[in-house]
Amino acid sequence: MTTVRVIRDILEANDRIARDNAGLFSRSGVFVINLMSSPGAGKTTLLERTIERLAQRMKIGVIEGDIQSSIDAERIERHGVKAVQINTGGACHLDGNMIRDALDEFDLDTLDLLVVENVGNLVCPAEFQVGEDMKVMLLSVTEGDDKPLKYPLMFQQSRALVIHKIDLLPYVNCSVEAIEQRARALRNDIEIFQVSSTRGDGLEPWVEWLASQVANKRG
Repeated sequence: MTTVRVIRDILEANDRIARDNAGLFSRSGVFVINLMSSPGAGKTTLLERTIERLAQRMKIGVIEGDIQSSIDAERIERHGVKAVQINTGGACHLDGNMIRDALDEFDLDTLDLLVVENVGNLVCPAEFQVGEDMKVMLLSVTEGDDKPLKYPLMFQQSRALVIHKIDLLPYVNCSVEAIEQRARALRNDIEIFQVSSTRGDGLEPWVEWLASQVANKRG
């Protein structure tokens, strides 16, 4: 019982901070996505390709979460976008307090879109709100089609699912149809995009959908 209470207290405290963050985002009119996946699924590559297509249309900021290193933040900044690195030092997710501290590095009133690239993990990021407008799940076909069955909360919490690296489908044992069916069984309104960031397949529908979400919040 003590363990359960402690976990509940941690989550409730985080939710309070996340609500404060959401209030800041709402007043600034910035749209915030929490991008989640396992390590190596291609979050940063997808983000680079997305920035290339949107940077002339809107002002973008990025918060990069990793246990160590600033490799991903450096990659993002090569595209002319401000990126703030958060190194968790071992924690498997970002939380509301970490995000709040990073926000001091941005002028939120000038941003249209803020992307939080979470630590690569298929469990903890789904449990911790950061104040985002929506969570977006990235699943590489190299991970297999059983992940919605094994990690359901990730898919239940996500407004959109990007099935990534579809150019590798001929070389792996993975059914995109099974992923879609299982994801929709967990959340029937989930938006699903099939994308290859290296080849460019499916990028435009994803980018245009994301742009429409930003525009809706900006009014």
